[in-house]
Amino acid sequence: MHAFRDVETAAYCPRKLYYRKRDPDERTTPEEVARRRELAFEYEQLLTDDSTLADAPISVTPTQFRSRIGSAKARLDAWDALVDPAERDVFCRGRECHGRVHKLLDDSSPSLSLIFGGTPPEQGVWEPQSVRLVAAAKALSWERETAVERVFAEYPAYGVIREVAVDTRRTAQYRAAVRTADAIDGPPARTNQRSKCDPCEYQSDCGVRTRSLRSLLGG
Repeated sequence: MHAFRDVETAAYCPRKLYYRKRDPDERTTPEEVARRRELAFEYEQLLTDDSTLADAPISVTPTQFRSRIGSAKARLDAWDALVDPAERDVFCRGRECHGRVHKLLDDSSPSLSLIFGGTPPEQGVWEPQSVRLVAAAKALSWERETAVERVFAEYPAYGVIREVAVDTRRTAQYRAAVRTADAIDGPPARTNQRSKCDPCEYQSDCGVRTRSLRSLLGG
């Protein structure tokens, strides 16, 4: 059985997952990421309390933040469940994957939300995060014995909340990531998308040589 984080990593870079499995570590959530995640439980206060918002670790202007959160509040029928979830930080175990869910939502039907500390894409969610969301949805579905058809991705530092359908395309991406994670018993081929290598903690082990933007431009 795989952790949600493992299938997410498999979708991002199978070689990174190989090194992570080879050298397991007990990672703790960085304080900055933990504080950003806490913002997802403070939306209503952040909408009305100027001093709280002024001290919040947001990555957009206060006006942008409130505009985006206000739009989400008006748009999402699950808003009340998102700001006051039935449970938080819950461990879910499915048939194939397990891991922690940041919010369990029991509104019209069981759903969940995962909170991400990074930057959202212009539209939707990043594919590895989509895989993690589907993994969590499948685990919750297995536990509850009912379909989970939609989930939510929150990027609270940017005031962004996105509803994600657990559809055929996303499920296929998830299945492919599970197969990749299942098959890893040696180092996979290096990725051709070298932009993924720069922030990777296994770059020195992997042996990937990256070039700076300056060198690529002939500087």
